[in-house]
Amino acid sequence: MRRALLVIDVQNEYFGGKLPVSYPEDCFDNILKVIDSANEFGIPVILVRHTNPGEDSLTFKIDSDDWKIHKEVLKRAFDYIIEKTLPDSFTYGIRILA
Repeated sequence: MRRALLVIDVQNEYFGGKLPVSYPEDCFDNILKVIDSANEFGIPVILVRHTNPGEDSLTFKIDSDDWKIHKEVLKRAFDYIIEKTLPDSFTYGIRILA
């Protein structure tokens, strides 16, 4: 069986930016545990990052601190970063960056 872990939109925008996530309380810790588990079992980890391409974007503005993937996620091994510009991660129009 082929499988991979998709880690979608775990960006600073949700941790200190304009769109803070507060529920469930332990969701971030669980994300880190799942990434660690995937790494332990050799399951590829793919990070998906949302980008608002407009220069006047209020959220997920490219190269802003809020746009960046959370530093604790980046400390863990991953195989690819996929950039998306639409709210849905499964819509055509993604780019594989790394």
